Amino acid sequence: MNPAALIPTPDAIPVPWGWFYVLLMLTFLLHILVMNAMLGGGIIALISLFRKDQQSTLLSKEIGYKWPYTIAFAVNLGVAPLLFVQVLYGHFIYSSTVLMAVWWFSIFGLLILAYYSAYIYDFKFDNLGNLRVFLVGFSVLILLYIGFLFSNNMTLMLQPEKWQAYFDNTEGTLILLSDSSLLPRYLHFVVGAVAVAGLFLALIGHFNFIKSSVDRETLISKGMKYFTYASAIQILIGFWFLMALPKKIMMVFMGASTYGTALLFIGIILGFLVLYVGYKKMVMVSSALTLVALIDMIFMRDLVRIAYLEPYFNLSELVVEPQYSSLNFFLITFVLGLALVAYMLKLALGCRKEVTK
Repeated sequence: MNPAALIPTPDAIPVPWGWFYVLLMLTFLLHILVMNAMLGGGIIALISLFRKDQQSTLLSKEIGYKWPYTIAFAVNLGVAPLLFVQVLYGHFIYSSTVLMAVWWFSIFGLLILAYYSAYIYDFKFDNLGNLRVFLVGFSVLILLYIGFLFSNNMTLMLQPEKWQAYFDNTEGTLILLSDSSLLPRYLHFVVGAVAVAGLFLALIGHFNFIKSSVDRETLISKGMKYFTYASAIQILIGFWFLMALPKKIMMVFMGASTYGTALLFIGIILGFLVLYVGYKKMVMVSSALTLVALIDMIFMRDLVRIAYLEPYFNLSELVVEPQYSSLNFFLITFVLGLALVAYMLKLALGCRKEVTK
């Protein structure tokens, strides 16, 4: 069967696709920053609990104070990029989601359980004793599971030729384990989360946004160690991910496309710069370089998606039926929402300062 016959006709969009593309890149960047702090923070908290020493326990406690916030922000900031992906690539992602629907629907209930577990860990930390490891481990496992499902979905949507597996599995439980790029894609996401979370902890120490009695210098030192070591592993996994891509797509970053090759070259340079400044514990410089590196990786990720779908679809093919009122409404509410979030964070930090006086 011709895989193109399985692809639905895309819906018309209300404004030119470039608007949605820019908003997708912007909102995904916001989501990925907080999501990394959420998942990586949970992993670091779990590791710290196994270390048993007082400062590691206090480090885990400090993460516990921030964890419910990062989960809430990650979920809410994840809605917009997912919607924009659906606007631009809805006929692909809806199809792949249906093929793995049973696993996909499990996300919602499990995420609520992970959220409750994080709240209990935050509010009952001192009374939990050995249950701390169970609660953190439970939440982390759920978040890792959800991350894997997203990686599977984003991989499956790019390969309509794999959708034919539906005729052998009509139960909505399709997992693309045979794809050589799935595991490195997933690990790239997980290890990167640990790196960004380590930097997040160092920034908490740097600006002294500390609620527990963990030592400030310890927070910076440990945070930068996690950041540097995870970044080193991230570079290796990144090369693995690149080599695991189909040759035609891999060559987009190795000479076939000037744009793709430039993105890879910039990413490599930034990666090694990040290792150097991380080793030197230069918190603010590391933060700036990491932000640029994340932007670079987001555009590389998008280029992979474009290359995969090139035989089937191009964004310029989307039909536009002009209706700018919905875009204007979104932009207004988006800006107001960011302003309200900034104000709430300011109030929260003000309360923290009053408590610590």
